[in-house]
Amino acid sequence: MKIAVTASGTGLESSVDPKFGRASFIILVDSENFGYEVLDNKENANALKGAGIQAARSISEAGAQVLLTGHCGPNAFKALNAAKIGVANNASGTIREAVENYLKGALPLSTAADVEGQW
Repeated sequence: MKIAVTASGTGLESSVDPKFGRASFIILVDSENFGYEVLDNKENANALKGAGIQAARSISEAGAQVLLTGHCGPNAFKALNAAKIGVANNASGTIREAVENYLKGALPLSTAADVEGQW
């Protein structure tokens, strides 16, 4: 399974970025072998508006099935839900730790956005 994680840097030891749409990077991790690829999200991070929706499109096109992030706003959550991508808010620590926590069930999927839009 491909797991997208918002990241402050470009490796598995980078910290989880608490913001989805405006994260600098999104790392796509293969849950089977922890291989990964990095999506540069700076264009979306600097967008005037619609950052979450565009980031959702990017990870959907990359084949992600789940997103791990600190927080996700309502428009991005709707876009992710429409793309059938599960969202787990409250991810923290390193990218590796967040994925491990999700895989062992310690980071459940959310049923709604947990912040207001454009926070």
